[in-house]
Amino acid sequence: MKLIDTLQFASGSLRGSPTRTLLMMLAMSIGVAAVVVLTALGEGARRYVVNQFSSLGTNLVIVLPGRTETAGIGPGLMSGQTPRDITLDDAEALLRSSAIKRIAPLAIGSASVSRGALNREVVVAGSSADMLGIRHMSMAIGYFLPVGGLHDSTSVCVLGNGIRRELFGKEQAVGQWVRLGDRRFRVIGVLASQGESMGLRTDDLVIIPVAAAHQLFNTSGLFRVLIEAKSRDAIEQAKKDAETILVERHGGERDVTVITQDAVLQTFDRILGALTMAVGGIAAISLAVAGVLIMNVMLIAVAQRVKEIGLLKALGAPGNQIRLLFFTEAVLLSVIGSMAGLVLGYAGSLVIGQIYPSLPVSPPWWAVLAATVTALGTGILFSVWPARRAARLDPVAALAGR
Repeated sequence: MKLIDTLQFASGSLRGSPTRTLLMMLAMSIGVAAVVVLTALGEGARRYVVNQFSSLGTNLVIVLPGRTETAGIGPGLMSGQTPRDITLDDAEALLRSSAIKRIAPLAIGSASVSRGALNREVVVAGSSADMLGIRHMSMAIGYFLPVGGLHDSTSVCVLGNGIRRELFGKEQAVGQWVRLGDRRFRVIGVLASQGESMGLRTDDLVIIPVAAAHQLFNTSGLFRVLIEAKSRDAIEQAKKDAETILVERHGGERDVTVITQDAVLQTFDRILGALTMAVGGIAAISLAVAGVLIMNVMLIAVAQRVKEIGLLKALGAPGNQIRLLFFTEAVLLSVIGSMAGLVLGYAGSLVIGQIYPSLPVSPPWWAVLAATVTALGTGILFSVWPARRAARLDPVAALAGR
């Protein structure tokens, strides 16, 4: 038989049993769609985390108080000691490095912001003028924190756009006074809306000078120090210099952790990439289930088509031709089921993307390819036994229906 004849015969057999064909195609398409949707979710989570860290800044190095060991536990935690604070003087000393372009110390706390009878609890960030450039923030109106020494505790603040809207409505906010805790601050600027970054909404943020934050929260330590290296090539040098400077200032004790943005990104990328492959592998199990269904249904089909097979063999069709007919049926089922599964998978990914617009859901190309190849391989593999059984039938007994 020619290839076109084989395809026509196989497709005719599939059309002759629409219920059986539909069940096998449905099983295969669900398996492929599950792989596509789950890997799309995993890839979306990976891209979301990468985008969140990328929005933190460029050429970024982050200094944290306390030493993080390989087990993820600071040495002072087990002994009950708290890590030594990073002070403003420590932060200023980092500028001695030739690899460091600028720094932004960060003190975080919460306080009640009020204007007249309006008040609410907000996150307050104490920092410096360089935070605007390091974090790639932008202003909607007014100015950011004034340029000056880190120890200047000027009573000025920059409001997130959401806070400005709640406290002032359509009124002009710049130049007005608000109360943070027990202190009054003059509004000098309003941040442009920038959504959420690493779980912190800039719309709901109030930024004040870091020294003013220390006074407001009655503390002297820093939550983080953000460092911008002079270039991408200078990131590692900036990290080494920061560690060296702080170890010297802390009496030779390594009680800080210095991490680079790239290192954090690579770690999350590896973890979420492995997670994506894992969920894709779990979903691929459904393709094996679909393969078992194909095998069982095709075994039943062999029993139902004994006379047809016997007639083909009586007309001179060799065993390998009978096997090829069943293989062709399995391939057609797998191809049609795979295509339907890809359509369902992409449609599911699109729906999830509409429901969660912040999650960049998109199935990776390797998952789409792997799901298609696995579906085809599974369909062919599980058709071997039914095809061999059909090829071994005795033509006389088959014609007699035995």
